[in-house]
Amino acid sequence: MKLIYGIVAAGMLFTSCKSKTSDESLPVSDTAAIASGEAIFKQDCSACHTFDRDAIGPRLGGVTASATGEWIISFISDPKKMIDSGDERANKLYDRFKTIMPAFSQYDKEKMQQIFAFLKSKEGVAKEETADDPNALKDPIPEKIAMSDLIAELKLVANIPFSSEEKPRTRIVKLEVQPGTNNLFVLDQRGKLYTMINGKASVYFDMAAHMPAFINKPGLATGFGSIAFHPEFVANGLMYTTHTEPAGSRPADFGYADSILVTLQWVLTEWKTSNPAQTTFSGEGRELLRINMVTGMHGVQEVTFNPYAKRGGKDYGMLYVGIGDGACVEYNFPELVRHQLLWGSIIRIDPKGSNSKNGKYGIPADNPFAQKQSPEVYAFGFRNPHHITWLRSGTMLASNIGQHEIESYSIIKSGADYGWPIREGSFLHNEKGNINVVYPLAPDDAKAGITYPIIQYDHDEGNAMSDGFEYLGTAVPLLKGKFLYGDIPKGRLFFSNVNEMTEGKQAVIHEFQVSVDGKLTTMEKLCGDGRVDVRIGRDAKGELYIFTKPDGKIYQVTGAHLTASAPTAAH
Repeated sequence: MKLIYGIVAAGMLFTSCKSKTSDESLPVSDTAAIASGEAIFKQDCSACHTFDRDAIGPRLGGVTASATGEWIISFISDPKKMIDSGDERANKLYDRFKTIMPAFSQYDKEKMQQIFAFLKSKEGVAKEETADDPNALKDPIPEKIAMSDLIAELKLVANIPFSSEEKPRTRIVKLEVQPGTNNLFVLDQRGKLYTMINGKASVYFDMAAHMPAFINKPGLATGFGSIAFHPEFVANGLMYTTHTEPAGSRPADFGYADSILVTLQWVLTEWKTSNPAQTTFSGEGRELLRINMVTGMHGVQEVTFNPYAKRGGKDYGMLYVGIGDGACVEYNFPELVRHQLLWGSIIRIDPKGSNSKNGKYGIPADNPFAQKQSPEVYAFGFRNPHHITWLRSGTMLASNIGQHEIESYSIIKSGADYGWPIREGSFLHNEKGNINVVYPLAPDDAKAGITYPIIQYDHDEGNAMSDGFEYLGTAVPLLKGKFLYGDIPKGRLFFSNVNEMTEGKQAVIHEFQVSVDGKLTTMEKLCGDGRVDVRIGRDAKGELYIFTKPDGKIYQVTGAHLTASAPTAAH
């Protein structure tokens, strides 16, 4: 989690303005408190932070030398409140990272003190601030996304049950269609797959009940990652899931040197239901593969089949799996995401085959690296291939959630290299230097053989690109020919015209607005939370749905209209 975003930046940005408030009342030298704080840190913070190097969040070494315990604890408890109050440190943080970390008010006083005690124990680590690199781009994409005149009309169609009393109340991330029945299913990363019948959600599959080692802490990418039904589910009852388990739960099919941290394992499982018509799953699972991960970030959050593959064709029944880099770049192991290894790749396997190294699935003969070290790999060079989709034309697309600058969608080609970590979007990236900046490409860049995005925006606009789908329905004619997507944390919604989405070019990004019951609004207002966590889904008829984690609400896009002036609802 991004628990310490502000803490560390406070240390880096405010080294001369430490408050005189004393930390003597905090248990900074209590070995038991330090140990407890370290345990909390490893579970909830280590995925985003180290002490000697900026990662997804800034480095933490030496932060307590420049920020008081009182400020740190207050910021952890409610960063938005501090920003809104005008706190100078908090607002400089927001300006720097362009996002608001979630509040962690669920931590009681004792836990807060333990966290501080552990941070204090690292006060002597990496106190020096890295100087700004004059060659880095301050604003990689200066052009701003314009508001279009399109307003999508939303109708609330379902509310997924809360899976936690703490925010976010749900972790709903995927809406999936069951082939043959066209029933809709919604996945909550905390472990449950819901079926939606007449707007009512009921549990179809409970991961924890079937996999006792299942974990969904500390959040981030961990938990129930994804779900895909086999194209012939009605006949064969097969579905595929990914989930996380603690490190060492079982021997990994894909591991790395013992000197590299293993935080958890991702597991890909095939499930066969005893009755495909049942409204609650019963059946057995078969593990296909297990992969070690450096952290809980950038996991295995997408499994899917090509919906346009025809029975008897080479791609029919082939399972695509998006595998993130597990934050190995942030932790100084960038070698895991090059050379066609599984980390940071999209793999393609035949679940019915058996010629893999572990004998549990097949390697398609037409895979581009079928004779290489990792023959499963279809395309590589991703930080987090978070979502995979296909256009009506058959073109395959994948989103890539970026490090600190660029969010993108790319056309996926067999054997292509998408650059990470030597590129972020269409910019140069230094995986061994300051990984939170990017640089212009060299004049002779073409010889590198990198495939660049067709859609991208920088972190002035958003922080993580959401699921995207081409509109294929008939109920909203104005959406025909549009590819709709959004920004996960900010909840902004975008579209690009499909006819502009061609290799070697950048499609124009247009923002659009939403209305409910005829009133202009935003997804942030609808969910009542500064971190929107927006997702998009599509049903069997091609109609689109927009949903949010904080409140578990699912809206269908039922119409759209244009307005000449396109008034903007305040975010």
